[in-house]
Amino acid sequence: MSIRDWPAAERPREKLLEMGPGSLSDAELLAIFLRTGVAGQSAVDLARTLLSDFGSLRALLEADLGTFSERFGLGPAKFAQLQAVLEMGRRHLAERLHRDSALESPQAVRDYLKARLRHEPHEVFACLFLDARHRVLAFEVLFHGSIDGASVYPRQVVKRALAHNAAALILTHNHPSGVAEPSQADRSLTRRLQDALGLIDVRVLDHFIVGDGEPLSMVEHGWM
Repeated sequence: MSIRDWPAAERPREKLLEMGPGSLSDAELLAIFLRTGVAGQSAVDLARTLLSDFGSLRALLEADLGTFSERFGLGPAKFAQLQAVLEMGRRHLAERLHRDSALESPQAVRDYLKARLRHEPHEVFACLFLDARHRVLAFEVLFHGSIDGASVYPRQVVKRALAHNAAALILTHNHPSGVAEPSQADRSLTRRLQDALGLIDVRVLDHFIVGDGEPLSMVEHGWM
């Protein structure tokens, strides 16, 4: 049966307009993106099959072009559309973050860092550079590492802070394992960066570790 033959309240698009996007399942949201199904499957059926095949919505969104294109003939055009949707989401979060002080919008900071770093397959270290009123100047990925670590050089962090004329910054890195608990090396690195940046009067406000859940704040846990 085609989706057009379903009761209006059960059609994903009508349901979204009536009840909001939060009321839709992952499969229903994906079906709206797909727009059409394939022979013998509605868009919702295809979406359910894709989610089952990939294992999760996150795995589908993070698939590369080769893996994505192997499934049901979904080629470069659909892949490009999906990547555009993801990038629009990231830019929306970035605009939210730029409007306010980072300290006044802690959830906006978490949402943005999660969107930027959670999908990375290897460890990545980045900084959110802030002005004297803690408004965002720039976000930069400074170091890429292996699956279990990144070499971070305080001199380079200091250099970028000076280049942005930053008064403060927020450190962040991801744990590809999904576990956000900081290692002893993470804590030691944070202290070294605090010391180095303190010499040029740049405050380190926090260090967020991005895993599968909400990014962990080292300040909130008393580790800074």
